[in-house]
Amino acid sequence: MAVKPTTEADVLIVGAGPTGLLLAGDLAAAGVGVTVLEKRAAKSNLTRAFAVHARSLEQLDARGLAEDLIATGRPLDSLKLFNRFRIDLGSLQTRFPFVLITPQYNVERLLLERAQKAGATVLRGTEVTGLRQDAEGVTLETADGHTHRAAYAVGTDGVHSTVRDLLGIPFPGESVVDSVVLADVRLEREPAEAITGGANETGFAFIAPFGDGWYRVIAWDRNERHQDGTVPSTEQLTALLASVLGEDYGPHDVRWSSTFHSDERQAPNYRSGRVFLAGDAAHCHSPAGGQGMNTGLQDAANLSWKLAAALRGRATDALLDTYQTERHPVGKTVLRTSGALIRLALAESAPTRALRGALTALGGHLDLITERGARLVSGIEISYPAPKGAHPQVGKRVPDLRLTALSKPAEGAPAAPERLYEALRAGKFVLVSNDELAAAEPWADRMVSAAPADPHGKLRDTVLLIRPDGYVAWAAVDPGQGELRATLTTWLGTPA
Repeated sequence: MAVKPTTEADVLIVGAGPTGLLLAGDLAAAGVGVTVLEKRAAKSNLTRAFAVHARSLEQLDARGLAEDLIATGRPLDSLKLFNRFRIDLGSLQTRFPFVLITPQYNVERLLLERAQKAGATVLRGTEVTGLRQDAEGVTLETADGHTHRAAYAVGTDGVHSTVRDLLGIPFPGESVVDSVVLADVRLEREPAEAITGGANETGFAFIAPFGDGWYRVIAWDRNERHQDGTVPSTEQLTALLASVLGEDYGPHDVRWSSTFHSDERQAPNYRSGRVFLAGDAAHCHSPAGGQGMNTGLQDAANLSWKLAAALRGRATDALLDTYQTERHPVGKTVLRTSGALIRLALAESAPTRALRGALTALGGHLDLITERGARLVSGIEISYPAPKGAHPQVGKRVPDLRLTALSKPAEGAPAAPERLYEALRAGKFVLVSNDELAAAEPWADRMVSAAPADPHGKLRDTVLLIRPDGYVAWAAVDPGQGELRATLTTWLGTPA
């Protein structure tokens, strides 16, 4: 048998879901050669994500995609839990103080278009069957007899990740709930709210719109157990909705249905040599709070610029290690918060049911708890570890600062960005300072420089170096030229 040729890239990504596609688009836009290997020959109907939270919208805004995605869905300024208890999102300090309800395939479509336009290659119907790595790179073998070679590889291939299995990385955890029903249906009676959900002694139910007249139903009956893949009848679905929600909404014309189980699991290591895990391949959670896809998107945003810097020779391997130290604790927190929400919803024990009842009864009196909960679920609460003695802003997410040009643009030059997330669309670091900093000039091609629009505001004397993912890399008050040069060398590499 003839040996089929090896294809080469800088980075191989296994899995063309939202995580893999955002990563691919970032790398391709940075000039990195990237190939995505996707086992599915065609798109699947197994989308379970409908919620895009504020931090993910900020990341999409930094890629010029947020407004297009918002046009496909419906923003909600609160999340309703346990029938009456709400988490208010309207007071979040962000350009997107809401959760966007839109099917996952809309996110994938926009990310795929961006990745391919930037030059990424997406190969469908390509199943990875083998993995080898050495000091120089990674080789992936596929079922069609091809091999693919790259400097790095990333597994974004979901809960049942082949990449994770080939690396021998464990995936400890437990099944939180089994026999969860999924169904795509039409409804005789449209729900009053964009997201309809509830939980009681029977189980829980959730209805979300695709936006084209079809609805996704996710439901669970405490007293029914089925093997994964079992197809529930329309009568069973109708009865369950009526029992949990008090209204069945008349489901009919079921085009697809199945059952699955929901796990809480996390890989202890997101990196093995030159191979990384991201998204559901690294962590999976209950659907409560809608944080799964969002956490994966933010994994990709964290990893992409680090891989690009390493491939350009502008960063050491130590920068790649920070993907684990920064993102693993986030995944652990999401497991904890989504787990707490689903356990309150299931409420099998008397103490847990009593707690749920107490929370529901208190409702609006839990402002402080719900405000922090909103920040946590939305992702804007996330921050990363900072070195001892660093400025308090280091590692923190930066909101959408209003910016202005440090000097008048040359005639014919593009207009300077007016806000931070427009500046981040260049895929570079952003240096924010009230003054022209001569020491920064050698790095001008590697970052965007701007001034805060309010020269007398909180950043009056502070200089910020903001990472491509919107977190503060470094900050200082009136830094010296030597300190600034040393910082830029650390983060941006030695100038050419």
